[in-house]
Amino acid sequence: MNRRNFLLAAGAAAAAAGFAGVRVASAQEITSLKGRIKLAVVSGMIRAGKTLEEKFDVLKQAGFDGVELSLKDGDPESVRKAAANTGIVPHGVIHGWSLDNIPESLDYAKAVGATSVLVAPGQVSDDVYYDALYEKALSVYRDVAPLFEKADVWMLVENVWNNFLVSPLEMARFIDEVGSPRVAAYFDCGNVLRYGWSEHWIRALGKRIQKIHIKDYSRQKMENEGLWKGFDVPIGEGSANWTAVQKELAAIAYEGWATAEVNGGGLDHLKDVAGRMRQVLGLA
Repeated sequence: MNRRNFLLAAGAAAAAAGFAGVRVASAQEITSLKGRIKLAVVSGMIRAGKTLEEKFDVLKQAGFDGVELSLKDGDPESVRKAAANTGIVPHGVIHGWSLDNIPESLDYAKAVGATSVLVAPGQVSDDVYYDALYEKALSVYRDVAPLFEKADVWMLVENVWNNFLVSPLEMARFIDEVGSPRVAAYFDCGNVLRYGWSEHWIRALGKRIQKIHIKDYSRQKMENEGLWKGFDVPIGEGSANWTAVQKELAAIAYEGWATAEVNGGGLDHLKDVAGRMRQVLGLA
């Protein structure tokens, strides 16, 4: 298929699905990810429902399978009850950028039945030197890794805008140097688009990737409106090459959770997010 015909076919498929601008791959181009991906959102995206169970129910109605929590989302008993009554799986817990109190997040993950804790190894700044942070983060992660191994829970290092681990090869090296079978990568498809290509990172990180975040980023909006404005695009309408992302995920036989991390809303908005995720991952 030449470029012109592919663009025409992709545009027709996206328009038929009701998501203008979403680039999709043809069946001939990739190995299907259908049946291998479960969809989730970060908990802060759910803007409908008062109780945790009501929020989980909205998520279920929108077509999602799971949710990624923070420690502020509710006590473990409430989370387990909401999950049991709705079928929504609390698959992960977000610890964040701090190198402190990681065991606390692990305990919460175990209590709610999550399989991972997302971590980010601090931030390089005027006063925090790159090499010093590298050694400190490596030391902290090595210290807590045995706790994750004993709990059979993943500690997943995410690529974030922290001026650190800015190359996929360096991130792969860092994870390997931690040296634990329960430390791997949480790959964010949108965060790298400011200075790289999602598909390049997927290929370089390979099997180290255990979970993925789904968002898009527009380099054009970044250039015209400012750095953070690049995130202000719906999934499928930014600079991500989702065809290539699908190919690289298929090449590493990725199977597991894909979690949206975009602007939140009510039921209709979440349905739109779920539909866009299915389109860009080739699940529709």
